[in-house]
Amino acid sequence: MTLRLVGAVALLVSAAVHLYMWFNGVRDQSVGPMFMVNAVSGVVIAVLLVQWRHWIPAFLTLGFGAATLGAFIISATVGLLGIHSDWAGWTVWTAATAEVVCIVVGATLLLQYVRSTQPARHEAGRGAVTSG
Repeated sequence: MTLRLVGAVALLVSAAVHLYMWFNGVRDQSVGPMFMVNAVSGVVIAVLLVQWRHWIPAFLTLGFGAATLGAFIISATVGLLGIHSDWAGWTVWTAATAEVVCIVVGATLLLQYVRSTQPARHEAGRGAVTSG
């Protein structure tokens, strides 16, 4: 449960930063609607991650972190929809850190889910008593 709470907090931090930026001028830029989608989806995924013990919220957490961080990296390198960002300011570093946490938590939870659903492997003949 602790890992899910860490992921939910990271989702909410990223969502809050994007909402803060939306209210402080990003809403008037070409990427404005994506910042609002990010804020809303971060909250929804955080609730799902804490409330629903399934692989889907883990997958969404991983995807949220990767897509959001990926979009920023694109905007900081080649530009995204006419916006060129810089790796400067508390909003950038706070959101990027939260998104890396989302990626790590989502991937870890997915691996845990896969391991828990795989049948136990037993080597044939090992430990078996044979009579001959």
